Amino acid sequence: MKDPEPGRGLDVATLQRRLAEFAAARGWQQYHTPKNLVSALSVEASELVEIFQWLTPEQSARVMSDPETAHRVTDEVADVLAYLLQLCEVLGIDPLSALDAKIDRNERRFPAPEEP
Repeated sequence: MKDPEPGRGLDVATLQRRLAEFAAARGWQQYHTPKNLVSALSVEASELVEIFQWLTPEQSARVMSDPETAHRVTDEVADVLAYLLQLCEVLGIDPLSALDAKIDRNERRFPAPEEP
């Protein structure tokens, strides 16, 4: 069931459930091993890189202004996120907690310079 307003009322658990249901309905769960999901994630990330590969920094900053390219970027970002969320589900990782903890570690590792 599609939400009438994209992005409204969505959360990670809901998206993970929808992805799991999608895979289950097609009998794909057996293929969703950590190794396979990481490989698929890498492929999708590479497809995203391919869009930007030969662009200048200025062109890459304007990539969303071209509707066709914006659609491709959005689709590839969605593919990357889908495989990442599925990997987290299979491994029992809470992606939001993992990211929150990583930001905490990075803040300690790379403290902001004090203002003069």
